[in-house]
Amino acid sequence: MAVVEEGTLRGGLPYLRLGRGPVLVDLPGLEPRHANPTGPSRTLQLRQLAPLAEHFEVWVVRRPPGLRAGATMVDLAAMHAEAMVDRFGGPVRVLGTSTGASIALQLAVDHPATVRRLVLLAGACRLSETGRAAQRRMATRTVMGDHRRAWAATAPVLTPNPAGVAALAAVMWLTGPVMAPDDPADMLRMIEAEDAFDVTARLHLVRAPTLVIGGARDGYYGAELFRRTAAGIRGARLVLHPRLGHAGVAMSRRALQIADQFLRED
Repeated sequence: MAVVEEGTLRGGLPYLRLGRGPVLVDLPGLEPRHANPTGPSRTLQLRQLAPLAEHFEVWVVRRPPGLRAGATMVDLAAMHAEAMVDRFGGPVRVLGTSTGASIALQLAVDHPATVRRLVLLAGACRLSETGRAAQRRMATRTVMGDHRRAWAATAPVLTPNPAGVAALAAVMWLTGPVMAPDDPADMLRMIEAEDAFDVTARLHLVRAPTLVIGGARDGYYGAELFRRTAAGIRGARLVLHPRLGHAGVAMSRRALQIADQFLRED
């Protein structure tokens, strides 16, 4: 396992750093806690990133804890831009997954000088209506304290296979109380920010070479939104997996290999 450095960037953004090479900022998906993972979750994430760490100095950057009420994706992109300029000085490669892809895309739109190359993994210019509804249900049940149903409700949008939905929902039901944070405010504020996120009309402002990787059966986005995102960014490439859903792409080794190859082109 690679040596891992842990710390906090300007503005309170937690990070993990591993690997050697050009800087790659990795922005992960929605998480119950704005803190670096520990235990099995940390081991799993580092294992997934190990192939990228062979070619890049990977900085896994999370949202700051204590996110203020009403924070938007514009605000979050500004926080990340400030932290990245402070630490790196110039543009770097950025890989965003799911909610992290929303932040990455907002960053590329609002602060193009910070992004050298961009990969959107299981993320697009906005959530689909199905995706928004799923996250609202999760938020509502979380506020009610019904953590089992809150997490189980995400299964239908995470995987397209009926058997997979049943299995994943069962796992989420069992682990919901464990995953639930003592204070869900940060997660709920991220859900609210992503609910309003939509840069469809501003995609032309992205200057960085961009790769969009999605699954045609992704319940949070869907094939049309992935196509629209790639079409709106000049010169962007699209890799659309016809049989995969949201989790299938986000966890795909092959998708990460494609991202790695794209990021190394420069």
